[in-house]
Amino acid sequence: MRRGSIASAVKEEESEINMTPMLDVVFIMLIFFIVTANFIKEPGLEINRPDSDTAETQENAAILIAVGPTGEVWMDGRRIDVRQVKANVVKMLADNPQGSVVIQADEKAVADTIIKVMDGAREAGVSAISLASEPK
Repeated sequence: MRRGSIASAVKEEESEINMTPMLDVVFIMLIFFIVTANFIKEPGLEINRPDSDTAETQENAAILIAVGPTGEVWMDGRRIDVRQVKANVVKMLADNPQGSVVIQADEKAVADTIIKVMDGAREAGVSAISLASEPK
């Protein structure tokens, strides 16, 4: 009788599925996708971009700066002063050194503010600066 109970206990152990290897693989895949994901930081302001016939898609645009219709400048979800663009771009370049700057200027934005934002980005060491527009 004892022999029968040992045999049934062995069969119960064999019928269980070991989930540990599957969980290890899923965890490793999760880490891989988190590390390789490219997070885009939105500027934090809704912009009405002007239309363009020659608009092109910009790859690796990690730094977005929004210029509103009344001249306000937004970066990383908060409003900043035009004189703070350089410092903020330097800080964001530390996260992504190959990132380019895309300025999302409203249709009614003043050119002077846009130029000051571009100058601040250039002073921070970014040579690839683009203006965002809507394709027609």
